[in-house]
Amino acid sequence: MATARCSRHVLRSPGLSLHTAAEAAATVPETTGLDVAATPVAQYPPIVASLRADSKAARLQRIRRWQAVVHAAESADEKMRILTKKQFIKYVVHPQTFSLNADRWYQGFTKTVFVSGLPPPPAEPEPVPELDLPALRAAACDCLLQEHFYLRRKQRVFRHQKHDTILSPFLDQLVATLRDLLSPHNPALATAALDYKRPVNFYWLRGEEIIPRGHRKGRVDALRYQINDKPHNQIRISKQLPEFVPLDYSIPIEIPVMKCKPDTLPLFRRQYENSIFIGSKTADPCCYGHTQFHLLPDFLKRERFLKGNRADQVEVVYRANAIASLFAWTGAQAMYQGKTN
Repeated sequence: MATARCSRHVLRSPGLSLHTAAEAAATVPETTGLDVAATPVAQYPPIVASLRADSKAARLQRIRRWQAVVHAAESADEKMRILTKKQFIKYVVHPQTFSLNADRWYQGFTKTVFVSGLPPPPAEPEPVPELDLPALRAAACDCLLQEHFYLRRKQRVFRHQKHDTILSPFLDQLVATLRDLLSPHNPALATAALDYKRPVNFYWLRGEEIIPRGHRKGRVDALRYQINDKPHNQIRISKQLPEFVPLDYSIPIEIPVMKCKPDTLPLFRRQYENSIFIGSKTADPCCYGHTQFHLLPDFLKRERFLKGNRADQVEVVYRANAIASLFAWTGAQAMYQGKTN
């Protein structure tokens, strides 16, 4: 008669007998959930993309690290040095241009809106002395007569020399005279700094593009812009001007969106030193802008546009110059204060 046998297989390690392995298996304590939770877990560094990889995650990681370095800089000079040390091909924006509808393009490049007219007056205007307009008019006439009558020039001034020989000295003398006459009405002008033909530069990034050709073909790169402005005169003060509207004010005007590349304007690319400059160094106490004065060249005169049947482009030139010059000057002033985005 056959009988069934029930056997239990006990695992044993090499070098132990079957009886010793069975006793060791019976004496092993049971593990509970609390013991597992109390066991320390190994801490590993976060998994990030390689800085040299050719991927979108790696590109974002490089951008975050570069932004962290900029924000960690202690001084404004160090921040501007980090922002401008790498030289790439960039679009050069000329404030004084004869391109068609340049003001709409410049609003898209700078993300600004042009509002015609003067800003609203303050709710409680401060009492100021009455402005003597006849005295200002007489001072302007004296400056004009100084260049056209009192100053005896030995040689004849040709048309192409009139801009540098007559108009430029006239504007220099007029700005200095008006600043002295208006100082009692505005005490900030008494201690203001007056610049003559100082350059104003600003470098910024706006938007992205896909590189069409070259060894970096297909990669996503930032669009870089540079404004090299040359105001004839500018006044700088040591205290920031009051705001006309609050910072959170929303203007009910849409910014023009250009779906074409800036080359269509046309806007050409150059590669040279990136520069952010307001007309003085960062240590200058007069680091806030007050007023700029510009002289338009002969090829942007009103008569030339009217003769070419382009009367609608006369005001475009003035608006484009105002948008680009003001954006470059205020943007560079913000960089001098350490405000980077």
